[in-house]
Amino acid sequence: MNSKLLFLTFFIVFSLIHINTMAQEAITPRPSPTAIVTMKYDDTYVKLTYSQPHKRGRDIFGTLVPYGHVWRTGANEATEITLTGNVLMNGDTLKAGTYSIFTIPQKEKWTIIINDELGQWGSYNYHQDSDVMRFDVPVEKTQSVVWEPFTMAFEQKNEEAALLIMWDQTKVSIPIQFLTL
Repeated sequence: MNSKLLFLTFFIVFSLIHINTMAQEAITPRPSPTAIVTMKYDDTYVKLTYSQPHKRGRDIFGTLVPYGHVWRTGANEATEITLTGNVLMNGDTLKAGTYSIFTIPQKEKWTIIINDELGQWGSYNYHQDSDVMRFDVPVEKTQSVVWEPFTMAFEQKNEEAALLIMWDQTKVSIPIQFLTL
């Protein structure tokens, strides 16, 4: 009986030491870290969650991100936007809620896609029939700035704003207008 108790005690102590050792291992950061940007006007709050890949000397648009194909707009999980109130996006009403943002990059324009399927990894399971809206925006080539990390930002002036998407020497701007009561 004592040998069983001794074995059980040894097993528990060894298990605790093993668990404690595993808990001390460092978690390595993602190569494309998560980023969150927000803006607010009156009672409407907007939050954008995306992952930031980096250029790292690579050719980006047309190569790493091929032209003419649906892209997750960042890395890892598909980019998501959450709105607590209705807004106009490119002149059309986008109702309060959470949506995925996909894009189809081209040399001269990008197609912006707002889709109501959430929790997607990349654009592998993208379904066009779940699109809430689609519209095109022009591409701006930056001459003096190279964006090393993929960057999304809000540029806001009162009830008018723009969602900026910038990477390498490419910039697109999505117009947003808060609806006031």
